[in-house]
Amino acid sequence: MSARYVLAIDQGTTSSRAILFGEDARAVAVDQREFAQHYPQAGWVEHDAEEIWRDTLAVTRGAIARSKVDVADIAAIGITNQRETIVVWDRATGAPIHRAIVWQDRRTADVCDQLRSEGVEPMVQAKTGLLLDPYFSGTKLAWILDNVAGARDRAERGELAAGTIDSFVLWRLTAGGVHATDPTNAGRTMLFDIHRGDWDDELLRLLRVPRQLLPEVRDNSGVFGTTTAGLFGRPLPIAGMAGDQQAALFGQACFAPGMVKSTYGTGCFMLMNTGEAVASTNRLLTTPAYRLNGKTTYALEGSIFVAGAAVKWLRDKLGVIAHASETLSMATQVDDNGGVYLVPGFVGLGAPHWRPEVRGLLTGMTLDTSAAHLARAALEAVAYQTRDLVTAMVADGAARPAALRVDGGMAANDWLCHFLADMAECPVERPAEVETTALGAAFLAGLATGVWSDLDALAETWTLGRRFTPTMAEDHRATLVAGWEDALRRAIG
Repeated sequence: MSARYVLAIDQGTTSSRAILFGEDARAVAVDQREFAQHYPQAGWVEHDAEEIWRDTLAVTRGAIARSKVDVADIAAIGITNQRETIVVWDRATGAPIHRAIVWQDRRTADVCDQLRSEGVEPMVQAKTGLLLDPYFSGTKLAWILDNVAGARDRAERGELAAGTIDSFVLWRLTAGGVHATDPTNAGRTMLFDIHRGDWDDELLRLLRVPRQLLPEVRDNSGVFGTTTAGLFGRPLPIAGMAGDQQAALFGQACFAPGMVKSTYGTGCFMLMNTGEAVASTNRLLTTPAYRLNGKTTYALEGSIFVAGAAVKWLRDKLGVIAHASETLSMATQVDDNGGVYLVPGFVGLGAPHWRPEVRGLLTGMTLDTSAAHLARAALEAVAYQTRDLVTAMVADGAARPAALRVDGGMAANDWLCHFLADMAECPVERPAEVETTALGAAFLAGLATGVWSDLDALAETWTLGRRFTPTMAEDHRATLVAGWEDALRRAIG
């Protein structure tokens, strides 16, 4: 075929981006827009799904325009997205009936506590690989049905559709022609049996969600539908979809069991390819990594809710920095952390603790504490949390990673990557192409449309950018980790 470019839509937590990739898996053009975060109450986080759609359309058109590539040379579109954020919309108009409730949102913590007290968590974990937590979509979806006037009756009558952001964007791209999702997004709803690969009636009853609301679940790679002709000059097939963290695993070419990637964006998400489903005894998640030709490959996941969000907090709320990149120089302005630790529990703690009620804690400050210490503490917290995830994976029976492949905005920080290697006690590898989340979506779409032939061809495109090896003395690492664990105990109480 002559079409040798793939367009990836990367709809994230704070921005929407579109990236055009060539068949060499290198970015040709990028367009991006940040969008508003809404905080109606403490612990609540919402997005305007209409704004997300407008921005998605704008950046997609923008990336095509910037690339100067003829639309006829674009083989397909791939979509990747913030995963657990949920939208409910009117099937007739496509209009959302409420703001999207974001993965960070904690409003259904009491519902999860109630379900846990009823003893259903083992059943939920066995079917979904997840723990009871407001992070996941199911309780948020039930909240919208219960709190928007008439929503539950309309849902029962089949007038409404629901889905994660990928489903909503797909619906809009196809003018309502396709209501579908993939296993990596469905698997984060707490409504999907990851072993059978279908929505589960027992879970639907438990969370009071009508099945008719939900999208069809398809393989990650395959033609989902075609864009309407007026959007981009000609119809384009939408041929790949995956949640952002699984897309990053795919984009990092972690196709063999034991390979690990960690993405540092708003949060931090570490996934280890396990091949078959592995049940965690250390409060990690079992999740579909990707499904190709009907066969599911699984991963163990550790989810950290705050990574780059802590740097954003330093910038936007404290005014300690003007730009995130300043944390690199600030971290090296001081000889050490000065005993200052940040436990970034702004929206609770994720894996391996799963404590939604915990809030952030800054400890160890003295009159000598400076802005540089705060910046360093925010970066160190990311590495300490990463170490906790590696420790949990090893406790679940995995070997310590031969290497940790990193990506996301924070991975551009050399100081952080070196500190990560010291804390994880394994080499950290940063690829030459750091836009691996979008690249994973492009890979999935390109596989379905002949741009790449198979997983081996994809793996051949992965190129090392820089490797960071551990150099810290064991006694120094032990001292730092002990300080982190003390701060963590204080935060959890």
